[in-house]
Parts: sequence; structure tokens; C-alpha cells
Amino acid sequence: MTSFIQKIAFLSFLIVGLNSCSKEVKIDIPGFDEQIVIDGSIETGAPAIIFLSNSKDIYAPTDINSYLSGFISGATVTVSNGTITDTLMEICTDNLPVGFESIAAAFFGLPIEQLINLHLCAYVSTGLVGEIGKTYVLKVIHNNKTYTSSTKIENPTALDNLFWREQANLPGYGFSWAKITDSPVMGDAYRWEVKNLSDLFYSKPFQPFTDDRFYNGKTFEFSVENPMSFKDETIENQYKGYYKLGDTIVVKFSKLGKKEYQFFEKKYNQIYSGGNPFATPTNIPSNIEGGALGVWAGFSPWYDTLICVP
Repeated sequence: MTSFIQKIAFLSFLIVGLNSCSKEVKIDIPGFDEQIVIDGSIETGAPAIIFLSNSKDIYAPTDINSYLSGFISGATVTVSNGTITDTLMEICTDNLPVGFESIAAAFFGLPIEQLINLHLCAYVSTGLVGEIGKTYVLKVIHNNKTYTSSTKIENPTALDNLFWREQANLPGYGFSWAKITDSPVMGDAYRWEVKNLSDLFYSKPFQPFTDDRFYNGKTFEFSVENPMSFKDETIENQYKGYYKLGDTIVVKFSKLGKKEYQFFEKKYNQIYSGGNPFATPTNIPSNIEGGALGVWAGFSPWYDTLICVP
């Protein structure tokens, strides 16, 4: 009996001790503060295209109507190359001016037949296009607030070689390979895009952006998977990610600035870690001044065609 009473007393003491060590933790979660989001780019030989929208609360609806309602109209957007200052035209996909169909399709990545049924709006330059070596200053005025940024179209970097190499365990299938000689200047950054010869739009691989932190000034080879294959339901799973013998593709290899690269690197890291409770929280940097989110990026593309044969 004594032993039983001692056990009860010990358990009671343990429970009291544990309760006394507990502490209520209160976490003060900040409220949502809406910000303007600027998504803009300009590349060699192409007009500046700017997307304006409002940031969304994480708990807000995510349906198509909510997405479309986020676009901002009525802003004043200008781009200057130091000589010409162009006030951009606001165009919407359900009311496209003649001649803008292909530009809109390329920017939104959707066929014209779908775009004309959606109210997607962007600001497009009509008085200037991107030129290598020039710096472009962006200014956005909306609700009496001004947001500014600048980006430079760098000299493009050509690949030394572009070729297809067959996988030893998959006859007739392989990755695209490239050889590059990086400049000795630290901070070069690149974007890889590709399309089939018959495609209208370019696709991006799993991680389309890279910089030279690990290969500055070096010459090396690297492989890139076939991103189009993952969307093609006619391709068997074992062949996804590969190009098959005889495929013809167009590679678009673009150079961009360091700050612009840092935005895209963090953005893609956040996309791929979304939903992972163990992922490190990521703050996406912006090169835009004035309190806006987003990026203003210049690209200098280099193109080549690859026929997938040994």
C-alpha cells in the first residue's frame, strides 16, 4: 500500500512540475500590407513590357477572377534609354491593337485564341526597343507614388558549342549539351530557354537561371533537360526530360545583370520549396526603388539551332 501511495504521490508531483514549466506563447502575426508589384523586362530588339498588379494576402481567394482583378490600370509608365523617353501604352488582351498579337502571346505564354477571352493588361513601349550596352530607366507613377528602377542590357555571351549526346542506357535519347567560356568578370548571369522548331513559345527548364560564382572565367560543358517533354502526355515517363534522335530545337541563351539574377534565383527557390515546412524562409530581393515588389530586367539573348544527331 505504501508503495502504491508513493507512486501516486510521485506522479502527482511530476504532473504539477510539468504544468509549472509550461508557458503560453503568443505570436504576433503582422497584418497584410498591400504593395504594388512590378514585373518588367526589355531585351535586345524587343519593346519594354511592364506588368503592374497588387500583391495578394496569403489568405485571399486564388480563383481566376481574383487574379484578373489584381491588374493595375491607369498608371503612368515611362522608360528612358538616356536619349529617348517613351511613355508606354497600356494594352489589354481582350482589346489588342493590330500588330500586338504576337507580342502579347509571347509575353503571356498563351495562344491568341485564349488571350482574347481574358482581360490581361500590360504596358508596352512603342517608341524604343532594347539595344546592347544601353541602360534603361523605368518610372512608374500610380496613386501619387513613384517607383523607379534601372537595368542594363549586357553584351551577350555566345556558347562555344551546342550539341546532343545520347544516353548510354537510352539509345536514341539524350540531353542537350553546351560548352561555354565565361568571362573573367565575376557576376555574369544567364537564362536558358528552349523551344521546338515548330513551337511559338519558349519553355524554361527546372532551373533556368545560373550565375558564374562556381565557374567564373572557366571553360566547361553542361547539360540541360528537355522541359517540353514534361508537358507532352504522349511521351513515356522513362523518356521525359530527354530529346530524341532527330529533334530540332532552338536555344535562347540570355545574359542578365547581377541584381536581376538575385531576384529570379530567390523567386525560383521559393517556388520549388513552396509547401515544404522545413524549407528556409526566403525574402525575394527587388531592384525597384519606392516600396514596390518585383523586378525590372534587361536581357541580351543569343540564339542557336540544334539538330539532335551524334
